[in-house]
Amino acid sequence: MAAMAAVEAAAGSAGSPLPRLSVALCEAAGGAYGGGEAVSGRVWLEVAAPLAVRALRLEAAGRARAAWSEAACVSGAAAAAAGLEAEVPYLDVRQDLLGRNGEEDLILLEAGKHEFPFSFQLPQQPLATSFTGKYGRIEYCVTATLERPVAPDQTVKREFQVINHIDVNSPALLTPVIRSQEKMVGCWFFTSGPVSLSAKIERKGYCNGEAIPIYAEIENCSSRLIVPKAAIFQTQTYLASGKTKTFRQMVANVRGNHVASGSTDSWNGKTLKIPPVTPSVLDCCIIRVEYSLAVYIHIPGAKKLMLELPLVIGTIPCTAFSSRNCSLASQFGMDMSWLALTLPENPEAPPNYADVVSEEELSRHVPAYPQQIDCEEPLCCPMFAYIQEFRFQPPPLYSEVDPHPVQDRQPVSFMV
Repeated sequence: MAAMAAVEAAAGSAGSPLPRLSVALCEAAGGAYGGGEAVSGRVWLEVAAPLAVRALRLEAAGRARAAWSEAACVSGAAAAAAGLEAEVPYLDVRQDLLGRNGEEDLILLEAGKHEFPFSFQLPQQPLATSFTGKYGRIEYCVTATLERPVAPDQTVKREFQVINHIDVNSPALLTPVIRSQEKMVGCWFFTSGPVSLSAKIERKGYCNGEAIPIYAEIENCSSRLIVPKAAIFQTQTYLASGKTKTFRQMVANVRGNHVASGSTDSWNGKTLKIPPVTPSVLDCCIIRVEYSLAVYIHIPGAKKLMLELPLVIGTIPCTAFSSRNCSLASQFGMDMSWLALTLPENPEAPPNYADVVSEEELSRHVPAYPQQIDCEEPLCCPMFAYIQEFRFQPPPLYSEVDPHPVQDRQPVSFMV
C-alpha cells in the first residue's frame, strides 16, 4: 500500500520539473549505416524527483516520401491533400524499453539519470541512401516515447544516415564517356559559320572530393567570340500519383578562355572538383538523384552548344591501380592508338632509293665509275683520295608539289 501511494504521489506531482529525455546513437563506420548492419545506442532519462511512468518505447522508421502540388502557390499539407504524394517504407522496428505493451501498471523511477540501451538490425536488402531534396526526402530516424499516466506523452527523435554503397571500380563506371556536336551559328541565309565541340572524361564514376579531368576540343569557325564552360548538374526526379516532377541545380562549374573567330582551343585535363554532395540515388522507385557533367559553349546571340556526359557519384573510390590505368588509357587513348596495331611477323625492308627515282634522274645523278683500283699495287696517295663520290643525293623532303622540277635541276656531285 505504501508503494502504491508513492506511485500515485509521483504520478500526481504536477509541480515537479519535466524529465529530460534524450537518444544517443553509437557512431557508424564512415558516418552512415549500410543494409544489414546493426544500429545501437542508448535512451537517457533524467528525472529530478521520483516519477511514475507507464512505458518507454522505441521506434525506428525509414521511408521515402515525395509530395508536391501542380499549383505554384500550393505546397506542404495542401499538396498532400491534392493527392500528389507517394511514400515507400524501408524500416519499421518497435521495442519496449520499459513496461510492456498493453499493460496499465505504473513503474516508479527514482530521481537521477536512467540508461536504457537498445539495438536493432537494418534489413539485409539494399536501402535507399538518405537524402533531402526539393520535393521529397529519404530519412531514417529513431524515436523514443515516454508515456506517463497524467501528463501527455514526451517524445524525442534522432535521425541517422543510411547509405547504399556504389563502387566506382565496376567496369560500367570505369568506361570513358565521349560526346561531340556541331552547331551552325546564325539563322536562315545569314549564317556565320559552325562551332564544333567534342568532350571526353576518363570514367563515368567518381566520388566526393575528386577532381574530374576534362578533355575537350573547341573549334570556332563562326564570326563570334565564344566562351567554353563546364558544370556539374544534379537532377532530382520525383514520382507521385502517376506524375513526375524534376528539379535541376548546378553544384560546381569552371570556365575556360575566350576562343576568337577562326581559332581553336583544347582542354588537356582541365579539372573540375566535385563538392560534398549526396551520392547518386538510383534504387528508389519514387526519388532519383542523378548527376551529369555539362561541357558547353556560350555563344552571344545564339543558343548555347551543350554536351551532357553522364556521371555517377559513388561512395567507394577508384583504387590507385585502376585510377592510374584509367588515366593513362584516357590521356593517351587517341595519341597511342597505334599500339593496338599488330606488327607483321616478317617486316619488309624499306625500298632502295634507286628503285623509287626516275631513270632520267638516276642517270643524271650517277657519275661514271673510274677504273677499278688494284688493291695489290702500292698506293701512291692516301686512301681518302680514292673515295668515290656519292652515288645518290639524300632523299628529298616530302611535298605535294616538287619545288625543283627535273628540267631545272643541275647535276651535283661531291668531291672529297
